[in-house]
Amino acid sequence: MITKIFNSFFHSEKSGGILLIGCTIFSLLISNLTFGSGYINFWNVEVGGMSLLLWINDGLMTVFFLMVGLELERELFIGELSKFKNAIVPVTAALGGMLVPALFYMLFNQGSVYAKGFGIPMATDIAFSLTILSLFSRRVPFGLRIFLTALAIADDLGAILVIAVFYSNDLSWMYLALALGLFVTMFIMGKLKVYVLWPYLIGGVLMWYCTHHSGIHATISGVMLAFAIPFGKEEDGPSYKLQSFLHLPVAFLILPLFALANTCISITGIGFNDLYVAGVYGTIAGLVFGKPVGIFLFTFLSKKLFHLNLPTGVNFKHILGAGIVAGIGFTMSIFITDLAFTHEFYIKQIKLAILFSALVSSLMGIFYFKLFIPKVKADKL
Repeated sequence: MITKIFNSFFHSEKSGGILLIGCTIFSLLISNLTFGSGYINFWNVEVGGMSLLLWINDGLMTVFFLMVGLELERELFIGELSKFKNAIVPVTAALGGMLVPALFYMLFNQGSVYAKGFGIPMATDIAFSLTILSLFSRRVPFGLRIFLTALAIADDLGAILVIAVFYSNDLSWMYLALALGLFVTMFIMGKLKVYVLWPYLIGGVLMWYCTHHSGIHATISGVMLAFAIPFGKEEDGPSYKLQSFLHLPVAFLILPLFALANTCISITGIGFNDLYVAGVYGTIAGLVFGKPVGIFLFTFLSKKLFHLNLPTGVNFKHILGAGIVAGIGFTMSIFITDLAFTHEFYIKQIKLAILFSALVSSLMGIFYFKLFIPKVKADKL
């Protein structure tokens, strides 16, 4: 049964994705006008010892990862991932959608200055990808939307693990121990059925502070908090209530702010020749080609090897279309770019490649569903 919270999630992400596109276009345009430098510098204004950009990327994005964690928790308990036979298909697809793009990227960048960016093409942007699917409600079975959502959540978790392992700084064991201690304390509270939400929120803020100072990227604390909060199937459960509350601010405030702050890219000083580099090639190859190849191949193998069924109404033509749309990495790809590189010029190059890949994957997805996926009757959606 499709839960009410999934419908809420889908519709908020769909409309939020449209807003995300608008913010991206706006930020790119403003950044390249005569007063664009003032707009770019605005995001570097320091407040409380950190720039606005850092508050967004380390602070507000923790809330985004909290919601991703709550979504993943829901999927594991009552959603598409709650039964092994249902979970293995999107999870295996997500694995292929991470490993193959990373392989494509490294084929171009092994031993180059861009090699550390292998994680950039590994994730899928839920908001953008669902926005594209929403354009074809008469062609896309609901099972495919659930499949793509579960896939995106699974590879977001994978990307979070990649960030924790490969994109964190030197560790402070004291702060790390404090963060883990807070997590264990809240986890035990959950097992003891402490369903009052505010102790978890206070503990989450303290855990964010400790994680931020530990050398592990602070956003990981959002996922840790999600799994510390007890899950309840009832609508009055703390996990359910927080998840429902976060959908709108994440979709309509946090992600648009992230897009505005992270796509203020001035192309001044960047010529076409500067885009003919291994990092750009690898990013485009990984997202535009690696994603559909990896998702389709691993889904095909999981079905053949384990004799599993695809979601209701979904066939391999749909899976290929989902793989194409999953090439829109945007949010997580941009996020990892800022962690992987410190040189501003490299960051500009890769972010432009990510935006180009998102455009190409979007157009390819639109044309694919338009040309190769027929309309179906409403009662079969």
